[in-house]
Amino acid sequence: MKRAMKRYLFLFACLLLAYVAPAQELNCTVNLNSDQLVAVQKTDFSYFSQLKTVISDLMNNRRWTNDQFGQNEKINCTLTVNLLRSETQGVFQGNAQLTVSRPVYGTNYQTIILSYVDRGFNFSWLPTQPIFYRENQFSDDLTQMLAFYANIILAVDYDSFSRQGGNPYIQRAYQVVNLAQASSPNQSDWSNTDNGRRNRFWLVENLQSQQVIPFRDGFYNYHRLGLDAFASNPVQARKYTMDLLTNMRQITLQKPGAVLLNSFFDAKSDELLNIMAEGTRDERRRAFDLLSFLDPSKTENYRRLLN
Repeated sequence: MKRAMKRYLFLFACLLLAYVAPAQELNCTVNLNSDQLVAVQKTDFSYFSQLKTVISDLMNNRRWTNDQFGQNEKINCTLTVNLLRSETQGVFQGNAQLTVSRPVYGTNYQTIILSYVDRGFNFSWLPTQPIFYRENQFSDDLTQMLAFYANIILAVDYDSFSRQGGNPYIQRAYQVVNLAQASSPNQSDWSNTDNGRRNRFWLVENLQSQQVIPFRDGFYNYHRLGLDAFASNPVQARKYTMDLLTNMRQITLQKPGAVLLNSFFDAKSDELLNIMAEGTRDERRRAFDLLSFLDPSKTENYRRLLN
């Protein structure tokens, strides 16, 4: 059974909808923020609304897969682009935050499955410049970044519904990176030279890494077998949570500072705390030990598990 059909059946049961019409895959809310923009030369701000529309159109109106999605199946995500500096008209330096969520079975709760900050969202664009994405061809940084993130969104969503279901989209995202490394004027944003190992190259490298496979398998178990069954079987949900954290500890020892794992805690810290807060004293202690090791910046928050 194709993954899209599985996802449809899941949402059908969740939302009690009887009809699905074909639709594109993404429901991406685009925010474009220029409040902090420093323009070295006079900049025409009037076309920013057009830029926002161009980004939204590519994300939401292009077909990124061959699967059939119903309107209610679209993947909810938010892309917030912060423009920080413009040296010349149409050339921008900035950052962006991508947030992706999916519903939890039997509830009204949307769980965040990815929260990622791109610190080098740098591109050139003018209103006269059309945006067309073509696979196997570099167009421009803005187009390639949007294509990259569309595939990352699909990868993490599919991974949460089927074991390693995101593989085809990880490969496509990797292909986008390869093309950009050869042709982008902002190659450092796409390359392995980023010392912080947090750029787009390292995000897709983590997803491809054999060392990270246990995380991706645990990611599926956590969402599909744990969260989706939490209302009926919270004990099982806590087990899958602990299994995932245990696997992440081993991966962290092999790949310290992995951006994919750091992004997981950016998305999940409060959720993990809430899940494990209902556990036994021993479960809560073990969860605290793992969480404070894996996500030390939030140790004081996790300490609530010891109360």
